[in-house]
Amino acid sequence: MIGKVKVLQTNFYATIQDQGRFGYAKFGVPKSGAMDQFSFIMANLLLNNDENAACIEFAFQDLVLEFSDTTMIALTGASIDAFLNNDGVQMYRRINVTKGDVLKIKNYKKGVYGYVGILKGFLNPTVLKSRSYYKSITTNFCLKKNDELSYAVGEYTDFQFSNITRPLLFDDRETLKAYPGPEFSLLSEKQQSVVSDSNFTISRNINRMAIVLEEQLVNDFASMLTGPVLPGTVQLTPSGSLIVLMRDCQTTGGYPRILQLSEASINYIAQKQVGGTFRFRVSNTF
Repeated sequence: MIGKVKVLQTNFYATIQDQGRFGYAKFGVPKSGAMDQFSFIMANLLLNNDENAACIEFAFQDLVLEFSDTTMIALTGASIDAFLNNDGVQMYRRINVTKGDVLKIKNYKKGVYGYVGILKGFLNPTVLKSRSYYKSITTNFCLKKNDELSYAVGEYTDFQFSNITRPLLFDDRETLKAYPGPEFSLLSEKQQSVVSDSNFTISRNINRMAIVLEEQLVNDFASMLTGPVLPGTVQLTPSGSLIVLMRDCQTTGGYPRILQLSEASINYIAQKQVGGTFRFRVSNTF
């Protein structure tokens, strides 16, 4: 039996995501997938789902959902206030849902991206082996009011975990591990020191494609050929801006690639709010 989640209130930043699309970069298809893969997997772990089961990713603004039938959900990621039928519910716990229940998410306290996991995952169509929304790849690129999201009705009683201890708030992570990018060695020693020793700040220019940092670095590079880029690639633009590419980034770029964030650091920086600060810890050890 298939149930429906009706979207009563949403915003441009709410999407369906799984772990992303793999093997299509040569065709110019972005990887996409959950911005914070760690929190995404935690939602599925709580529900005994396959770790790639599709979840709702929400950010920045309120989200209100109505459930047509029995299921279980879990909330992870950004620290928010959540209510089921106006009763407060906790994150990192399994939550029983019955017919007609309404989930409200609001008040972002720490972090940026949160996840609504559901038993067996959301069942929107698979495109290129993924359910992740992406404009021009999938029919929808964000949740819209009155959308109806399919899920398998049911409830489980045999779970490995009843709850998970809330992890260290990502917004408090002060150091992000990064590896030298292909063009890092072309920076002067002074520029390399600035990258390694300076504090950097999250600007207001953030989305699923990239995060622009407030600080700038002198760019003395000559023009370069387009090369492959990945989520976590840090590019230095001609104006001196530093851009951290994120999950929906393009597959090639023409700016110097001075750093590559570790997978864990991509999750951490995704959860840093505007004005959040950090340092790069540049390492040659993987």
